[in-house]
Amino acid sequence: MSNIVVITGASSGFGALTARALADAGNTVYAGMRETAGRNAPQVQAAADYAKEHGVDLRSIELDVNSDDSVDSAVKQVMEEHGRIDVLIHNAGHMVTGPAEAFTPEQFAQLYDINVLSTQRVNRAVLPHLRKAGRGLVVWVSSSSVKGGTPPYLAPYFAAKAAMDSLAVSYAGELARWGVETSIVVPGSFTSGTNHFAHSGHPADGAVEAEYETKYPGLLQQVSQKLAALAPEGAEASLVSDEIARIVALPEGERPYRVHIDPANDGSEEVSQVADRIRREFLTRIDLADLLTVHPAGA
Repeated sequence: MSNIVVITGASSGFGALTARALADAGNTVYAGMRETAGRNAPQVQAAADYAKEHGVDLRSIELDVNSDDSVDSAVKQVMEEHGRIDVLIHNAGHMVTGPAEAFTPEQFAQLYDINVLSTQRVNRAVLPHLRKAGRGLVVWVSSSSVKGGTPPYLAPYFAAKAAMDSLAVSYAGELARWGVETSIVVPGSFTSGTNHFAHSGHPADGAVEAEYETKYPGLLQQVSQKLAALAPEGAEASLVSDEIARIVALPEGERPYRVHIDPANDGSEEVSQVADRIRREFLTRIDLADLLTVHPAGA
């Protein structure tokens, strides 16, 4: 069955690739992005051209995850056009690079708004429809930085992704009895095929940043080069979009709780296996083992 899919942050990177992969698989995909008539107009045209060339149902939609009104309007449009949403993909995110101390609290708050609070806005708009239907899938695009090895100068982003991942874990249990599945997709460091590093934000306090440069000269360039060197040949960002498309295509009730796509192997998968095992064991000990398995309506 063709799914009605809503994906956030689909103007570029993992989001754009995933939107195309899911459309290629026969789904109707709403590629959410902001400023569709402005800054992202070229991306809207590119998606339309792709849809026409490949004969797929890929639709760009105005969806600014930092705006309640924009989120609500986008979800309302999808529901009016199809009457349902089957798959929600939380992909929108923003990276910043630099010494943590040099970022202002306001910058931290803005980053958390994009990477964490945005998922709550979208959930509050979409989940009522999934719960009413008694079925659906929520995919969270996390990061191996949540539990893997983490280099310096990415602290605000790493902290935000960890918060989002923690939220996904809690939501998984709270949605299980509604028949709504959760899959947490954990990409490692992909230094090509995404705009994370190219579009990353920088600290507002240049003076503090300069002080750190005296002790950590060229650190960010060193990290970028080493991460690129760790990635084996063929480690393309499409590995992530292909995996998401595979998960969506699986039968209801059989989607994996967590998967890793980490060619550089920063250790995240090993740590996650322990953390997820402890979660399973703890829920079982407190007589909530049913939250570990989703049974779609009618199953």
